Formats: sequence, structure tokens, C-alpha cells
Amino acid sequence: MTRARYAQVSLDSTPYYHCICRCVRRAFLCGKDHYSGQDYEHRRQWVVDRLAMLAEVFAIDLCAYAVMSNHYHLVLRINQQKALSWSDQEVAERWMLLFSGPLIVKRWLKGETKDAESLKAQEIVGQWRERLYDMGWFMKCLNEHLARRANEEDCCKGRFWESRYKCQALLDEQAVLQCMAYVDLNPVRAEMAGTPEESDYTSIQQRSEAISQGDGDDKLRPALLPMVDASNTEAEDDETVCRFRLMDYLELVDSTGRAVRDDKRGAISAHAAGVLGRLGIDEKVWLAHMRPRRQRQPIALGALDKMKEYAQITGRKWIAGQSLVGW
Repeated sequence: MTRARYAQVSLDSTPYYHCICRCVRRAFLCGKDHYSGQDYEHRRQWVVDRLAMLAEVFAIDLCAYAVMSNHYHLVLRINQQKALSWSDQEVAERWMLLFSGPLIVKRWLKGETKDAESLKAQEIVGQWRERLYDMGWFMKCLNEHLARRANEEDCCKGRFWESRYKCQALLDEQAVLQCMAYVDLNPVRAEMAGTPEESDYTSIQQRSEAISQGDGDDKLRPALLPMVDASNTEAEDDETVCRFRLMDYLELVDSTGRAVRDDKRGAISAHAAGVLGRLGIDEKVWLAHMRPRRQRQPIALGALDKMKEYAQITGRKWIAGQSLVGW
């Protein structure tokens, strides 16, 4: 039986989640539709622009993304403490960048309300605070915006997305890195790009260009949760992705991409093997997880003990995919 998305989110288990959303039938989010000949390539920038705005408004960090022809992938981190640290005024101002907001809150912001009205306004702002670290609201603000724009451009009505977005909990560091690499390698696997850094509208390209071009790139890009590099070695744990070095991650993605090619499946470069070894991840298990799957995506990834704990917290007896766990 399907469950509400909020029932799959357990901040006690992990703040990291993988989200996937796919267009209905043969509708194209981006790219060229081979059936109609229509080119929707410009819509990729819609996704990136919206992600850039939402990443600034919500207390949800973007770790990885890939915009494909009829679906997209996101790896998100819910930053509850960040939302709780905001003042009521900042919460209201952030929320009203997306929605108009009721008159009572606008008057409260201007200092024009009395005690009872102020309490009501603060109650509303309290609800907004919770929504600003709610993954469901983040995805709603993304998908509804894209659907409206696409339907308007296509001069049609009705559903644009196939179903609710799919959500997968990432329960430990290995699961986060595995999923990020999987997302970043999507265009390579789909033969849309020869190398990760050539994959347009992906986080791996954005991270690669940040190294080669520095701050000189004037393209509008969403803010990514950074990794450890020479400029932020003293960053706190909650300021980076799993305290993992950026160069190690780029090498890991590059080597994994070459390892899962048909003519090189099962092989991996010596350098990347060192990265996997330092993480305590078995190479064969890693490659097995990185191969494209036809079966239903498991709702959580991680070590067996983490998956059992997550199952208990979310009211499940079993997590599909537990038998695949090898680390």
C-alpha cells in the first residue's frame, strides 16, 4: 500500500533524501521529442532557475541534481536547525517570496497589529516555518510551477507529472555518495554526454566548472551544499556533504562512470579503489548498486542496521532492498 510522503521522512534517521519525478505518458520535460519533433531543451533552464530560487527560500540544501528529458533527480538535505534559527520576520519574508500571504501577516510585519492579531499572525508564521523545511512543500513549489509553465506553453490542461514524486531515504554516508554518483552519472548512462563534466544541467558539471572557472561563471545555478575543499577545510560538519573531499568525489564519479561501461563493467581504477577502500565500501557491491535497475526503487538505502532502524521508526516491518545491502 502506498504511503504519504511525510511518512517516509524521518529526520531522526537521516536528513538526506533522493527524489525522482517523471512526466506523464510520453510528455517531455526537456530535450527533443522524437515523436512530435518539438524541441523542449529550453525547459531545462526552467528547472534550474526554480531550484535556484527554492534553495534560497527553503531550509533544504541541494546536494545533487540531474535534469533529464522526461524526468529529473534531486538529492536533498533537510536542514531543520537552519529553519528553527530564523526569526519570525525572516520566515514570513521568505515565505512571501513564493506566496502572497494574508493581510494580517503583512500588517504584522509593518507593526500595525494589536496583541490578538499579532498572536494570530505569529501562529500562521509558525506553520510557514514548518513548511520551509518540509520536503513535500519544496517539491510542490517546484512541480506545480513547472507544470503550469509547460501546460501554458503547450496550450493544454491536465496532469503533467506521472504521479507523486518518488522519495528514497539515504541512511548513511555511503548511501548518500552512492546516490549522488548515480544521479550525476544519469546523462552518461543515457548517452547524452560522454563524460560527467560534459553533462549539461547537472550538479557534477556545476561542481566541475566551479573548480576550473572559479567565481567567474555568470550562469544562474542553484546553490549546492558544498564539499570539503582547500577553501573550507575548517567548515562545520553540517556545512558540507558528509565531510567528503570534492576532488575525491569527482574522481569517484569519473571512475565509477568508466567502470560501469559495457566493455569495462566490474573494473575500476586504482585511484578510485583507494577512495572506496577508505570509505569501507566493497567495490563489487558498489558497482552492483550503480548499475541501472528495472525493479522498483527501494525507499531507503544504507547499512542493514540503519535500514532496520528506519523501518521501525516509519512503522514498517521490512524495507525492500535489504537483501541487496553488502556494507
